[in-house]
Amino acid sequence: MGQCREPRAAFAAACPEADLFRGLAKALLPGKVRIGVDIPSPAEIRAIRDAAEPRWRVLLTVAALTGLRVSELRGLRWADVDLKKSELHVRQRADRFKKIGPPKSRAGERTVPIPAPALSMLREWKLACPIGSLDLVFPNDKGGILAHEAVIHRALIPAQLAAGVTVPVKDADGKLIEMKAKYTGIHALRHFYASWCINRTVDGGLELPAKVVQERLGHASITITLDRYGHLFPRGDDSGALDAAAAILLG
Repeated sequence: MGQCREPRAAFAAACPEADLFRGLAKALLPGKVRIGVDIPSPAEIRAIRDAAEPRWRVLLTVAALTGLRVSELRGLRWADVDLKKSELHVRQRADRFKKIGPPKSRAGERTVPIPAPALSMLREWKLACPIGSLDLVFPNDKGGILAHEAVIHRALIPAQLAAGVTVPVKDADGKLIEMKAKYTGIHALRHFYASWCINRTVDGGLELPAKVVQERLGHASITITLDRYGHLFPRGDDSGALDAAAAILLG
């Protein structure tokens, strides 16, 4: 009789694609983000903003100070930006195929305040923004839907390279090959916004409750917010209360 295999090993043998599926599932599931790895620092955000070409500076600043997804930025209309009330309304998005549609979920349709630095940039940009039938805030040069790749390869990555927000790429012998952009996706700016909303006011953050952070980010459930950012919320020092409770309990 053959030796009985451990169930996981048996499944892997029967389905060679199992490792691929597990890797894909791991990539798709939300994980905790790390400061300095997934989340740019305030100094990095300032450097990226200052180094960006004027054409892209406003987009990167709005991304960092509102937390919109890249699809929401690309689908944002001027009709949904209230410069008088300093707020914008997320009502649609543009997917990778340049198709306009509703936000990812009901929670994705939301109102987000616009901080003063982004507001002043938007006022100036509105005068220079290419005009198109879609009334987009961040269109391409002809007023149409901006390609997702353009945001990454024309805005985010060049700004980082110019700002020195980079990481080294080395060969097998440890020899430096090149310096590449540290953050490869606009989601890094969304992570920054989330951390800014969460951080304590004494540290320059907004110190918002978890439910408000969820609403600002447009997450479908607070579980998503806490799974990804829960470790960033300030933890109060309860040592005094703990000692007092223990003293009452034990006498």
